[in-house]
Amino acid sequence: MDWYGKKVLVTGAGGFIGSHLTEKCVECGAKVRGLVRYNSKNNFGWLEESKYRKEIELVVGDIRDLDSVTLALKGVDIVFHLAALIGIPYSYMSPLAYIRTNVEGTYNVLQAAKLLETENIVITSTSEVYGTAQYVPIDEQHPLNAQSPYSATKIAADQLALSFLHAYDLPVKIVRPFNTYGPRQSNRAIIPSVITQILDGATEIRLGNLYPTRDLTFVQDAVNGFIEVAACGEFFGQVVHVGMNQEISIGDLAGQIGQLLQKQVDIVADNQRKRPEGSEVARLVCNNSKLVNATGWKPQFSLETGLQETISWVEEHRALYKADIYNI
Repeated sequence: MDWYGKKVLVTGAGGFIGSHLTEKCVECGAKVRGLVRYNSKNNFGWLEESKYRKEIELVVGDIRDLDSVTLALKGVDIVFHLAALIGIPYSYMSPLAYIRTNVEGTYNVLQAAKLLETENIVITSTSEVYGTAQYVPIDEQHPLNAQSPYSATKIAADQLALSFLHAYDLPVKIVRPFNTYGPRQSNRAIIPSVITQILDGATEIRLGNLYPTRDLTFVQDAVNGFIEVAACGEFFGQVVHVGMNQEISIGDLAGQIGQLLQKQVDIVADNQRKRPEGSEVARLVCNNSKLVNATGWKPQFSLETGLQETISWVEEHRALYKADIYNI
């Protein structure tokens, strides 16, 4: 697909993945609009100091509000819907907030796109919808199993999107990234949490359960996958994975980060940080063959090079993190 001149909207544009994707769309030659959550300071999140700031039309609104979502979608050819509540621990405390943001917010995007006849709608899912892997690597036909309120709302949002395809012929695609990491990620995530604890001088790294495995994709590779999904005409009405087809345990991951920082650390499982037993997703490994075979997408970053990039960025932005607080 020729991106030059295409009008693209990214919801959640000020967030971790959203900001990288917004910048990538600019680099592709698209005319880019970003929807960020309304705030009194007109703060645009990670795009506030982006080198592409002047090339991005930023609008404020609320994904839970159909009026502002509809205004944001006007005149758009492609929408990447990323706005969501994503922290799993907080979903135990406030499931309704996740329903309103993740389910209602997705409905607002779909309904506005239907009214405006948007031609390409890419909905962002998550590998958490699978729960603990029943077989590996996980392909797009793997059963869905909600083990947290967060994952339940993402399953609901995905199914709602597919229902709009079947009921209204809405041109929907679902991109399902496995665990993404890299610069700008918050301390709620495992990798920045380990890095900042070590940089703060901790010799004892406190984490949740250490045995689960995850399939980790560097953010630049992930957004390249998003771009390929949007560009591929055969993906309408389908779910497409973005991941590495590799796994590493949380404990081993923390140990590798310590080695890259040349620090000797002890890794401790902290009960406060553990998920409830029935909610812990023990294993996630991505089968990425659908994306690879249809588009030729290939990751450019190994786990080691991606971690090195992330460590360097966190070191340069250390003041933004509070390692002594457990972020939910």
